[in-house]
Amino acid sequence: WIPLSVGAVRPTQGKTLAVMQVSGGSQSFNAVNQMRVLGRWMRMLTIPNQSSVAKAYHEFDEVGRMKPSAYNDRIVDVMEEVMKFTLLTRVAVPYLVDRYSERKEGAESLSKRVRQGAI
Repeated sequence: WIPLSVGAVRPTQGKTLAVMQVSGGSQSFNAVNQMRVLGRWMRMLTIPNQSSVAKAYHEFDEVGRMKPSAYNDRIVDVMEEVMKFTLLTRVAVPYLVDRYSERKEGAESLSKRVRQGAI
């Protein structure tokens, strides 16, 4: 479980997100699209690539390892991209997640803590 906010700050913000799903039937991108929406709401940097594995029960061997396939290749592509985006954005995250509302709340909390109104 991830707390959705700590004050105005979301602990997930600035983190890189890759979206993937497995399904027992045919491919449906409704789930991955909704996960993208949730990722943006949590202020995460959602990569453009995604993966959806249809009929997942065909894609794994008896020990639970994924068989070589186009689906497997796609998952590797997604994981490479999440790593690249994480490395590229790591230095910019403090700038990207700096928000007025969070600075404002921080200033108000500080003012109350030091009892600035009483001075």
